[in-house]
Amino acid sequence: MNLQEAKFEYLLRLGDSSLIIGHRLSEWCGHGPILEEDIALTNIALDFVGNATELLNYAAQVEGKERNEDDLAFMRDEREYRNLLITEQPNCDYANTIARQFLFDTYMFFLYEELKSSQDKTIAAIATKTHKEVTYHLRHTTEWMYRLGDGTAESHERLQNGINDLWMFTSEMFDMDEVDTLLIKEGIAPDLNKVKAGWEKRVKEVLAEATIEIPTTLFKQKGSREGKHSEHLGFLLAEMQYVHRAHPGAKW
Repeated sequence: MNLQEAKFEYLLRLGDSSLIIGHRLSEWCGHGPILEEDIALTNIALDFVGNATELLNYAAQVEGKERNEDDLAFMRDEREYRNLLITEQPNCDYANTIARQFLFDTYMFFLYEELKSSQDKTIAAIATKTHKEVTYHLRHTTEWMYRLGDGTAESHERLQNGINDLWMFTSEMFDMDEVDTLLIKEGIAPDLNKVKAGWEKRVKEVLAEATIEIPTTLFKQKGSREGKHSEHLGFLLAEMQYVHRAHPGAKW
């Protein structure tokens, strides 16, 4: 694998994760528990899609095959996606969504904090902008972790169930392979062990404050880097890609 191929793969991992989590959050539009939260989740979804647009646009440039961000978003099949498995998990109830977002937002916060120092100027610029947005996202989900964890018996139970169900997807965030090794050497990508240390510290602090127990399961669900996904991604892509595939090249 050469540097160009590694950078393209890495950008897909970043861009796909933002795109899929953005689509998942957009499903709450019109269904939020309160109006203010409905608007908040929709705006956060737009932030993620905006981040995905920038990353996939750059990925297309790096690839050099005359594709653009729309081609990468709408014309790839399930096995070509590289998003983290946690991002494609269904919303379920609101507590489950908050649990998923907190775990992912914390990861994004520490990852993009490191990416701001990337030797790739385009990645660094995207990371600088995105980190400001993710800081807000993390503050938002952290506040809801406290509200639900320290709220009623039901809200606490639902949040604990959400953390329990999603915990098996978290270890995948910090796996490294030849792509990471090559980009770390070039100063383009960070060592995920450093990201993991920040993530673990923040997650433990918030879960303790929210009176939520850290799951003890050792089971780990992985596979996204090889294009192996849960059954949920196929249904999500069918919905997300339908209009573009039905009317390719359409403008409005």
